[in-house]
Amino acid sequence: MYIRDDVYEDYLKFVDGRDVLSITEFNSPYLRRDVADMVVLQQALALGGFTKKFNYIPGKVNFRNTKMLENGELLLSFDSYWLTDAKAIADKIYISDPVIKKGQYLAGLFASPNNKKVFAVTSVGQLAELTAVSTPKWQTDWQTLSTLPLKQLVREDEWLSQARMVHMQWVDFMLMPLFNAPSGHYQLEKIHLKMVPKLAVLLNDSRHFVISRNHPQGKAAFSALNSGLKQLRASGKIELIYTRAGFLVDHAQYNILNTPKTVD
Repeated sequence: MYIRDDVYEDYLKFVDGRDVLSITEFNSPYLRRDVADMVVLQQALALGGFTKKFNYIPGKVNFRNTKMLENGELLLSFDSYWLTDAKAIADKIYISDPVIKKGQYLAGLFASPNNKKVFAVTSVGQLAELTAVSTPKWQTDWQTLSTLPLKQLVREDEWLSQARMVHMQWVDFMLMPLFNAPSGHYQLEKIHLKMVPKLAVLLNDSRHFVISRNHPQGKAAFSALNSGLKQLRASGKIELIYTRAGFLVDHAQYNILNTPKTVD
């Protein structure tokens, strides 16, 4: 399984030698949305009776992995997909029940700590002076940003390149999941970003795990995954994990720049 190296590093720090399948205590500064996805997926598969072991290959992960899923070279993705993106390749993949429901996903605005323009924003109209970066390959992100009154929306398909552009202030901000860091700082190698406090954008779509239809173990894994997700949902563990990750928050505590809609 291919995993972005920074996510894998935080995953290892979160697990800290424990059996991921038996973890019930989720308080950790290393638990964020990407890591929570990995934990939920593995626990759900095990609960559903799928006991195959995974080999992790950290490194630069990009959209070639979607092609590998379509071709059956990868069983599944440890990073959840937007439903809009998953539906576009639904003939090649199985789409799980939602792990993050529509209406739950608030994204923070992340910028260079030195970019005073971004940290002065309090209303949607002030975005007219700012640039943002994303990719249309994440349809929900791109479509949401396209509806905002930005000075410019810049396309860059690689996430790491997006982060570098924001760090260098070539672009003003990018959207990232809320995470459990009181200071709001995010650092990766030489990249340093900071979240604008209590400011967010609603990405109004659900997120799902995807499994290859063309992998020999795909059907069995899909059946086990949905069974396990139902059990985790019923026990409240899905909500607990993403809340502990700092991702699921009280929307009333945030200034949401686009109009929020009711959670399904």
